[in-house]
Amino acid sequence: MSAVSQSSRGAAASRTVFVSGYERKSDVLTCSSPRSNSSFLKRRKRDELCEESGASGYYDSVYGCCGELNNPAYYPEQHPAEMDNLSEALEKLKLASTDSATDSVESCLDCLVKALSKNNTEASMKIQEMGVLPLLPTLLNPQSSCTPKVANIIAEVAKNEFMRSPCVEAGLIPPLIQLLSSSDQEVLLQTGRALGNICYDSHEGRNAVDLAGGAQIVAEHIKSLFQNTEPENEKLLTVFCGMLMNYSNDNDSLQAQLINMGVIPTLVKLLGIHSHNTALTEMCLIAFGNLAELESSKEQFASTNIAEELVRLFQKQTEHEKKEMIFEVLAPLAENDVIKLQLVEAGLVECLLDVVAQTVDGEREEDIAQLKTASDLMVLLLLGDESMQKLFEGGKGSVFQRVLSWIPSHNHQLQLAGALAIANFARNDGNCIHMVDTGIVQKLLELLDRHVEEGNVTVQHAALSALRNLAIPVVNKSKMLSAGVADVVLKFLQSEMPPVQFKLLGTLRMLIDTQAEAADQLGTNGKLVERLVEWCEAKDHAGVMGESNRLLSALIRHSKSKEVVRTVIQGGGVKHLVTMATSEHMIMQNEALVALGLIAALDLVAAEKDFVGASLVSVLHKLLSDERSAPEIKYNSMILICAVMGSEPLHKEVQSLAFIDVVSKLRAHENKTVSHQASLTEQRLTAQS
Repeated sequence: MSAVSQSSRGAAASRTVFVSGYERKSDVLTCSSPRSNSSFLKRRKRDELCEESGASGYYDSVYGCCGELNNPAYYPEQHPAEMDNLSEALEKLKLASTDSATDSVESCLDCLVKALSKNNTEASMKIQEMGVLPLLPTLLNPQSSCTPKVANIIAEVAKNEFMRSPCVEAGLIPPLIQLLSSSDQEVLLQTGRALGNICYDSHEGRNAVDLAGGAQIVAEHIKSLFQNTEPENEKLLTVFCGMLMNYSNDNDSLQAQLINMGVIPTLVKLLGIHSHNTALTEMCLIAFGNLAELESSKEQFASTNIAEELVRLFQKQTEHEKKEMIFEVLAPLAENDVIKLQLVEAGLVECLLDVVAQTVDGEREEDIAQLKTASDLMVLLLLGDESMQKLFEGGKGSVFQRVLSWIPSHNHQLQLAGALAIANFARNDGNCIHMVDTGIVQKLLELLDRHVEEGNVTVQHAALSALRNLAIPVVNKSKMLSAGVADVVLKFLQSEMPPVQFKLLGTLRMLIDTQAEAADQLGTNGKLVERLVEWCEAKDHAGVMGESNRLLSALIRHSKSKEVVRTVIQGGGVKHLVTMATSEHMIMQNEALVALGLIAALDLVAAEKDFVGASLVSVLHKLLSDERSAPEIKYNSMILICAVMGSEPLHKEVQSLAFIDVVSKLRAHENKTVSHQASLTEQRLTAQS
């Protein structure tokens, strides 16, 4: 059985890392990252991103400025006379467009621009009603002086959701795409606005631009213009970036298309050169937030100096909203281990610690939000092995010491982040041993004691997570037991919160591994065993159910105590161990079989009824017959068969299922331990048949 125990130990020693109170196994997040559910970049008022387009005085709508503008109440009502003037102008435009009378067309366009500026929605409806949109493609002539005004009118009407599909149906996309080849900056500006607004939240608009290859052309423009810092060029870059974001927002395939075009390195360079320009900087941040959600973008981001640029930009900010925008970009990027290390080396941690220090005593909503975001992001940076070890610095690092000071804090968010940070620092034996030797355990126990009665569940979960990881090294177990960890953990036995239950179970299981005395003490605790048996039936919470079974088995395996076996039998735990032997996880099967073997060896008489009721013999027959069963499973199943032969009813079941046939085949098994045990088991079965 020693080989089996080694296998179990290997599984037990796997560490779990944490973020925001939830667990992540093998560096794969199983819950949400520390970002808030509603993205700050996406919830900003859309009209805040509008910019004046400059000399022409056209109102710019870059990132879908349709929120406010769609509301008719936003504009003063137009008088009937004004609407009559608009109708007259539209009729004149229809006539003028056929004979190319430039002056007449221009005056009509001026009337449309004026009407749209007074009541965009009503004027747009009139334009649609009178069938003017299909006339506009012919007016989008690169050589015409009217072209910027026509493109501006399209941009204005496309602020209305109900006008975007008609714009596509009127055939406006192809001529607009052709205008992207113009060298006239005003034409490019208004064309970019028009395309961006048509694409906003419009499948038809995006599809039409995609088919016409518009995104590629705009991306090439950005690549050719990004080094130019003239104000007019920066406005054009802002519009083009906004157009690409409206084109790809919330659309994975179009975002992937932009990534494949190589826009990320260009945008990072653009941010570095134009960080003085607020509008363009914000547009870059929106673009990064958009694209960083895709896993395929992380490699490209990692090949740039995005970490340095974002940290440099963050250090300049004083406004809450600007910091929040940068946080929204940092969070998805920091999920990548390479970028984690880059951010640490760029000095992000120092920025985060400053934010925590500035906001910890704040009562304003924005202070509370910044404190949470900064501390959560700090924990996220610790999920990378290299970044974590760099910050640990042998337990003497200033960052590590600052994080330690969060645990005794009266602020729940800092307590949570501090405990999670310890859990993530505790990902290798060296770190764990150092932390236990320097008194971390006592700090965590004091924190847990503060949260026993109606405490904060996330803090409880985080502190238990840290204790579980710290208990993995063998040298730490006895020290932690002596410190009273088991007693404090047992105070949470009545918790009804599955995350707390799960970590409580895991912590106890780590503590008793190879600790016979502790396993004996806990295994004879009737209340604990009763609770474990109850949780073994928690089918709605697979993690809790699995950990309960594993702890039940561990109490028996590590104590090897007849008293523990009797406590488990009396508590009704045997049937759950038999069920555990059928688990899809080989380690759990093995742990169950070893525990059942000890039960049979230590008190077969007391367990006999439960073995029969749980169909143990039938389960063992299936495990031995299944070719997929691992060698350890076959070996321990045969050991258990021999152990139950001392019971008359179980012996009869063994005989009725013709075990000899199954066991005799295993004599030829490629594993020598299995084949040898098969020979011994066959002899035993033959002798007692």
